[in-house]
Amino acid sequence: MKDKTIDYILRATWQAVSRMYNEEAQKYGATMATGFALLSIDKENGTPSTAFRSKMGMEATSLTRTLKNMEEKGLIIRKKNPEDGRGVLIYLTEFGKEKRELSKNNVLKFNEKVRQNVTEEQFRNFVEVAEVINELILDKNIFNATE
Repeated sequence: MKDKTIDYILRATWQAVSRMYNEEAQKYGATMATGFALLSIDKENGTPSTAFRSKMGMEATSLTRTLKNMEEKGLIIRKKNPEDGRGVLIYLTEFGKEKRELSKNNVLKFNEKVRQNVTEEQFRNFVEVAEVINELILDKNIFNATE
């Protein structure tokens, strides 16, 4: 594509990042989704299962499957929420905490490598453009009929 569109660039970049994380996670019998889930759980106080969907940006069925898989691998345990009998809190096991550190280190390593290969100005510009895109989408200001 001679003139790449913004969505093409975003999609191609995210697919490359996703593939990279999945390839690394496979070395440990995991997936990128598992790694991000581990990073989304409060390692001391647990995380309500209801907070997970928005944190992870996953469909309910995919999230349920990921959490079930994590539980089977001994990464997490689920306990009833003492403040809300209908809710469930998700806690990391000791094994889950170890794998969380591994995931955290991989994310930090990726960020460090990118930061080493772009200038501070390039990075700031990237963040600014991403923020504008997110604001336009959140404000539902893309396909507004009045414009």
